[in-house]
Amino acid sequence: MAIERSEVPESWPVEPMEKVVRELLELIGEDPGREGLQRTPERVARMFAELTEGYRVDPVALVNDALFEVSYDEMVLVRNIEMYSMCEHHLLPFHGHAHVAYIPNGKVLGLSKIPRVVEMFSRRLQVQERLTEQIAQFLDDLLHPQGVAVVIEAVHMCAMMRGVKKADARMVTSAMRGIFKTNSRTRSEFLSLIGLSGR
Repeated sequence: MAIERSEVPESWPVEPMEKVVRELLELIGEDPGREGLQRTPERVARMFAELTEGYRVDPVALVNDALFEVSYDEMVLVRNIEMYSMCEHHLLPFHGHAHVAYIPNGKVLGLSKIPRVVEMFSRRLQVQERLTEQIAQFLDDLLHPQGVAVVIEAVHMCAMMRGVKKADARMVTSAMRGIFKTNSRTRSEFLSLIGLSGR
């Protein structure tokens, strides 16, 4: 589903965005005509197409009939899904890992689809709290499982490069649905499996 690095969507406003980037460079006191910056506006336009591709992904096509009927009713967990997103407040990156679990209720999702769901919601302007909720809600609506749990651990460039400048500050957010919310043993098992129990 990812856009190739050399491609942008047909509808993507490359030229208007290049113009805006040129103006921004001038406003900070740079010369967009100097050698190192001549192609920067084009590169930035293409970069934003890639980093915001989640807005243009069809969730139905993403799942692509990868739902399977099963009798399995124990926890399904995908840990340490690498994720990168953009903070909507400062347009700076945040990155880390997502841990996603669910307990099936007659249906499972193909293994590769869970990281793709994480990527779809990550490739938008986000706040980590909403990103965590969106992943959990999408899987809950799609699978109608006994429960869904999502934990994201991330570092935010807006807190590392500016403002408080705390390089080691790591944000942890969680969203629990169904049995993960109502059953403390199930929740504890999940947190233990992702290494957060007792931390």
